[in-house]
Amino acid sequence: MNEVFPARTRGDAAAPDWAAFRALFPTLEHKAFLASGSYGLLARPVEAAVRRYLDDRLERGVDWPGWGERTEAVRGGMAALLNAHPDEIAVTTSASEGINALASALDFSGSRNKVVVSNFEFPTGAQIWHAQEPRGAVVEHVPEAQDGSIPLEHFAAAIDETTRLVQVTHVCYRNGQRLDVAAIARLAHERGALVLLDAFQSVGALDVDVAALGVDFAVGGTLKYLLGTAGIAWLYVGRRHLSLTPTAGGWFAQADIDAMDIFANTPSPTARRFQSGTPPVVNSYAAEAGIDLIRSTGIRAVEARIRELTGEAMDRLADAGCRLATPRDDARRGPQVAIRSTDPALLTQKLAERGVIASWRDGNVRAMFHAYNDIADVDALLDGLLAHRDLLG
Repeated sequence: MNEVFPARTRGDAAAPDWAAFRALFPTLEHKAFLASGSYGLLARPVEAAVRRYLDDRLERGVDWPGWGERTEAVRGGMAALLNAHPDEIAVTTSASEGINALASALDFSGSRNKVVVSNFEFPTGAQIWHAQEPRGAVVEHVPEAQDGSIPLEHFAAAIDETTRLVQVTHVCYRNGQRLDVAAIARLAHERGALVLLDAFQSVGALDVDVAALGVDFAVGGTLKYLLGTAGIAWLYVGRRHLSLTPTAGGWFAQADIDAMDIFANTPSPTARRFQSGTPPVVNSYAAEAGIDLIRSTGIRAVEARIRELTGEAMDRLADAGCRLATPRDDARRGPQVAIRSTDPALLTQKLAERGVIASWRDGNVRAMFHAYNDIADVDALLDGLLAHRDLLG
């Protein structure tokens, strides 16, 4: 664990020193950074962890036991954040690797061959399931309503007795809208279907409790709100599903990694069976430090801080006449505020010229907040947008 903040439990309501937290991110000394849902900022403890890898490598040359400990630390840290057991966590190189491994373990040859995918998904979360169509999968998309939301009744219309799996995103990357995952999971389970949650745009910013949500599987990565880096991710597989056997595999998926058996495939009894080859070593150093920083600060405190900042931003943007694609209702949104624009790419560029770093997708400028942001960043965003009213929707 990093030593900047004392360890906190999930329910600790004590307020962290947000100024001290913000000071851990040197980029904020000269930028209003609002692109955490694209790539989270580099914190000094994460930078130090990467340098520690370099020092270890230079000193020792090779350190397989130590590198294994770093991967196991990531597994344990993610399990604690998700209210899961470490045996239910696979450490992967990307969310795509995790979803592909899961897809390889599912049978689409029988009557339950439908995969229901919401229209809020990141492209990977749909493309991989369409790639299963030659194996017999039938993919059905859940469309938006006229107001841009996806109501529960749309899922009810799509999920039936032929549904094998429902993929649902927690927070849509395009517009910041949050789905009622627990209600969708209850509906799916009532009809005999499994549920895969994509938490990439929420984990590290929201308190994601896989047990409370009732999902069977979940995926995400560390490069956004978990403050780590790219090239490392995770897959949660509920204990009741650890009998599933992927046809994608590798030596780190084996029950005994050191067996070096070329004559058989003997998968681990844990979620490690969904891993493949050599784990992402240097990425594990960064991911461990980022996860520790979120855990030591307290995920519920982080969520409350982000909710306060995004609420303030939305109220002020609405008062200024900006059109928002993100609902104001706290229960229906995550850490992103999506602002309508006639040219979001150009408006994002204009903001960057003023030192306000945002992102854009689907006709929206995306302001994606983290707990390291403050009211000055809200001011900078508002000033930058109003300086280019001609580009606002």
